Amino acid sequence: MKLSCLQENLSRALAVVGRAVAVRSTLPITQNVLLATDGGRLRLSATNLEIGITTWIGAMIEEEGSITVPARLLTEFIGSLPAGQIEITGSDRPKGLSLSSGRINARISGTDAEDFPPIPIITAEEGVTFQVSTRDVKRSIDQTVFAADTEETRPVLSGILVEIEEDRMTLAAADGFRLAVKRGKTLNPVESPVNVIIPARTFGEVSRLIGDQDSTMEVLVSSSRNQVLFKLDDLQIVSQIIQGNFPRYRDLLEDAIRDTTAEASLRITDVLAASRSVYIFVRDSNNIVKLQLNPSSEDGPAGQIIISSKDDEVGENAAELDGQITGEEATIAFNGQYLLDVLANMDGEEVSIKTSGPSRAGVFTSPGSDQYIHLIMPMFITR
Repeated sequence: MKLSCLQENLSRALAVVGRAVAVRSTLPITQNVLLATDGGRLRLSATNLEIGITTWIGAMIEEEGSITVPARLLTEFIGSLPAGQIEITGSDRPKGLSLSSGRINARISGTDAEDFPPIPIITAEEGVTFQVSTRDVKRSIDQTVFAADTEETRPVLSGILVEIEEDRMTLAAADGFRLAVKRGKTLNPVESPVNVIIPARTFGEVSRLIGDQDSTMEVLVSSSRNQVLFKLDDLQIVSQIIQGNFPRYRDLLEDAIRDTTAEASLRITDVLAASRSVYIFVRDSNNIVKLQLNPSSEDGPAGQIIISSKDDEVGENAAELDGQITGEEATIAFNGQYLLDVLANMDGEEVSIKTSGPSRAGVFTSPGSDQYIHLIMPMFITR
């Protein structure tokens, strides 16, 4: 292997694949990054056996070859170099890489590329393929991923359910205390329905790597439904699919919406600001933020919602907001962080908050829309 490339391109590529490098593993080579020449470019790959990331950068290739080297060492070294050209030469005896930039010369020991775990390749002929807008799918991910369980005790809840029928796509995530459901569209209809659970961590990486791109991403789900591949320009992410049955979330949504006895429609910015202020008082203790809905009357003033919190040692805080409140008077309490999470991810200018009592889930939507629905289980409070 002998090539040259720009320091800034190599550093950026190492940061991308570095997200898939194993931190601790019984297989030490998964802490390495694979470098290989590929069609006149340099290919970099990393995997922790659950997720694999591959990216390509431009390079001047003089000799073909491949090698794996410790990812952390290479990343930190390349990051320490000044911008400009880097010369990279591989050697077999001993196995390693020689790198030079200006008057800086270094050698990093490596291992044979054949020892690196193979990263699966999924083709269109082997499964279901569809395209999505990167902007739309990033928004859908960001509105659901935070509701997935961060624990591994129930694996299906650590992922996001993806359902696709024709060109209708639904993402759903739940952790046992909240449920986020986002409906959208693919750019083309699928030949057969898709119903898979993709790890939330994978979707988090997809969202991060999409960044502010506004393009098309191709997604391939293997026919065995055990792997998924996301393809962007010069970037591929492959991931295992979680096996199991996701909770029957549609039943939860229907029950919560059907039984609504009170509804408040308010400006998101007002509710978010008030909730942040109130949550400060309980974020280090009970986390309880209470919402009291006082409906408006036909001839009286506008409805009012009171958002409050109380901690016996810290103090208490309450914020009053005017809004359109219909139905019965109601009081419900939520985990303050869960409340902030959903309010920060709502679309539009207003949020609709529905409740059927202090012991039933609260429902958050945009008024008149069912494209994004969020349920939060209540916390117990004493009046």
